[in-house]
Order: sequence, then structure tokens, then C-alpha cells
Amino acid sequence: MIYQLIISDKAAIDLKNIYEYIAFTLKSTENAKHQLSRIEKCIYTLNQFPERFRVYQKEPWLSRNTHVVPIDNYLVFYIPDKKKKTVTVIRILYGSRDIDKELNI
Repeated sequence: MIYQLIISDKAAIDLKNIYEYIAFTLKSTENAKHQLSRIEKCIYTLNQFPERFRVYQKEPWLSRNTHVVPIDNYLVFYIPDKKKKTVTVIRILYGSRDIDKELNI
């Protein structure tokens, strides 16, 4: 079963910020391109069997059926909806940040 993939505005901004941080702060444009490519490749696989990754165990995200998939040092948070056949990527965060705080922004 194929799900429609939806990237939230916050997730799109997260991707932009990841690229800009690596490319401009760390001054590594090639690494930024490769990191984004790996993240995007993983995201685009979520349209098939999106529930294969673990559910995030903290509330209120657990009740919302929020799943998380690690990609290198980043975590992609998404919500699959069986009824609507959609997968909504809600955030893409650096794994060492205060995840609970960042999810609530």
C-alpha cells in the first residue's frame, strides 16, 4: 500500500536549516548536499510500510502515533494516517538537541 507523503512547513524549514548549518557554518557544501540526500532518500521510503519504524514513546506524541526514524545524527518524526493513506513528516531534528523542547516549538 502506497501512502501520500506530506512534508510539513516546519520539516521543510528543518531541512533548509540543516543544509545551511553544514554548508555555511561548517563550510562544507558537499557534506551538506550528501546529508540532505540521505535524509530525503529515507523520507521518500516512508510512503511504503510507514509503521515499520518505532513509535516515539513520550506524550503527547505517543497518543498521536508519532514515529521516529534515525538518519545519521538526525531524527525524522512523522505521523502515518491509515485512513487517509498519508504520512506527514512533522520535524527533522539533530539527535543531540532537546528533542522534547524542539517538538513543542
